[in-house]
Amino acid sequence: MNQHIPLNISPKELKKLLDDDSSQKPFIVDVREDDEITIASFSFSVLHLPLSKASNWSGKIEELLPKDAPIVVVCHAGVRSLNFGIWLLEQGIRKNVWNLVGGIDAWSSDVDQSVPRY
Repeated sequence: MNQHIPLNISPKELKKLLDDDSSQKPFIVDVREDDEITIASFSFSVLHLPLSKASNWSGKIEELLPKDAPIVVVCHAGVRSLNFGIWLLEQGIRKNVWNLVGGIDAWSSDVDQSVPRY
């Protein structure tokens, strides 16, 4: 297994982790653009790091992420977040990085239908 590929997590698996009070909560990073967040957002706290503004935050990524929590990266469909997760692992930032398969679109259809699809 390539150590520079994030693990996959499904929307239902993420929901279970978020609801389980006995487990360590993952830290969610949303890499979608501002207008996408306006259309559809999660009902829980996320760190918003739009990829188009990477020059603003990439140099301080270690300061922005917790040292001890697993990271789940999300986007609209799971492609940009996968690339971001790969980048994180290549930087040596995290060893426990997951990609939300299907992104917020899958979250909307599989977990929370109140989240608008776009």
